[in-house]
Amino acid sequence: MRTVSLALILAATASAQAPTYHISHTYPLGGDGGWDYIVPDPAAHRVYIGRANRVMVVDATDGKLLGEVAGIKGAHGTAIAESGKGFATSGNDSAVVVFDLKTFAPLARLHAAEDADAIVYDPTSKRVFTLNGDAHSSTVIDAVAGTVIKDVDLGGKPEYGATALDGKVYANLTDVSQVVEIDAKSLTVTKRWPTEPCKQPVAMAIDRKNHRLFSGCRSGVMAVSDYASGKLIATLPIGSGVDGAGYDPGTGDAFASCLDGTLTVIHQDSPDAYRVTQTLKTMPNSRNMGLDPTTHRIYVAGAQFEALAPGARGRAPVKPGTFVLMVIER
Repeated sequence: MRTVSLALILAATASAQAPTYHISHTYPLGGDGGWDYIVPDPAAHRVYIGRANRVMVVDATDGKLLGEVAGIKGAHGTAIAESGKGFATSGNDSAVVVFDLKTFAPLARLHAAEDADAIVYDPTSKRVFTLNGDAHSSTVIDAVAGTVIKDVDLGGKPEYGATALDGKVYANLTDVSQVVEIDAKSLTVTKRWPTEPCKQPVAMAIDRKNHRLFSGCRSGVMAVSDYASGKLIATLPIGSGVDGAGYDPGTGDAFASCLDGTLTVIHQDSPDAYRVTQTLKTMPNSRNMGLDPTTHRIYVAGAQFEALAPGARGRAPVKPGTFVLMVIER
């Protein structure tokens, strides 16, 4: 009995002493339109944000707008390659805009597939993988040549994904509540497993050292999987309307950003043991995030919204000039 009591006391003490996260900076960026994925580029100290018809490029150190990638119709995700090229999904016309990382000028427009949404760069294969929701596929692009290689049928509607840097790329399949593994060389699906009781997995983050995937699910939980064995390890409660996730190997913390204006912090005690340590209030509709593991900064976007007319459906429009980028640190 003493041992159990002491263990509980030690756990409570460790939780109380754990560093808490807070919003350290709020950078006003303005501009019209909603937003989607927030993608930090640690090497260049930049943050890329999909904004309706463009991608905003922001200085990660001071929040200044460096420029924009124009000509995008339904901006979602951005992938950064060592080839000096960036790749941005243009979901409304089933395309990927290839752009110059120095000038942000568009270089080419490649055909992908319907609902080209998230996009992941795999440095091992030097290939870019789009995740095409309505098409249930991934369009694979040669990041050096800037050409389309193949469309891979995923057997479900993909949302966000991640590369393991070992020749495998992973993606959530939200309509069938599965994770799928793609071989980056053969361009075939090599594994899949269920995330239930986590339903509608959307956001994804990865712990490469311990072979763990974190899937943020619209059912209000985060699922932790062992991607080596293809098995579910744990589920943790998060906020509602998740759309962003991250894992920081330096702190052992995983994150889920949600539509309800919360950022859930989950600490990894061991590869198989996890606990929620904090729920940070951000802003309503701040459901997207990006993590820079070199600075341990988390970037979350927010804005004020117009009121919907009585009986109107859909998302309320962003009030012009109110868009901000929040920096969260501990």
